[in-house]
Amino acid sequence: MKTNWRISSVNGVLLAAYFIPTWLIVAFKIMVSPIHAYYDRPNIAVAIFVGDHFHLAAADMVRTAWLLALAKLTVVAFFAVFIALLTRPSIRKAGGCDEALAIALTFGSVISFASMIMASQVGEMEAMRLHATELLLLLGTAIVMLVERPVPAVARVAEQSAVMPNYPHAPQNS
Repeated sequence: MKTNWRISSVNGVLLAAYFIPTWLIVAFKIMVSPIHAYYDRPNIAVAIFVGDHFHLAAADMVRTAWLLALAKLTVVAFFAVFIALLTRPSIRKAGGCDEALAIALTFGSVISFASMIMASQVGEMEAMRLHATELLLLLGTAIVMLVERPVPAVARVAEQSAVMPNYPHAPQNS
């Protein structure tokens, strides 16, 4: 059975299946109740770090919580765009959905890395494990995207081997 799915595309779908619902729920909880949701496990390291190091008032803590929610919603949006572009076979074969996945991986990695560093600074080991796991998932997919050969080069080699057999001195019909 011939498939035209790349490993990075499959891996991106699996990541989207995790990050879209998880970060969407976290972001909506922050929108509904910023301070209460800011101190939930996925965000507690950021909340403690910002509160301890910057000595912000309650209104400023709400603003930082909303900024975190906006950043997570941005990653969710790029994963959703990646999934939407992936459904069209012509775009999937040409690799047109890779940019949306790369942006989601970049922003998600920055958010997870910063959250992991903040968790290690404030001593939240469970939050640090959560963010480290998310960071490794995102970086693993980014590495697969970098190592995997581009789609046009693979298709071109397959077409050439199908059209021209291994006869180096075969006559060309004009």
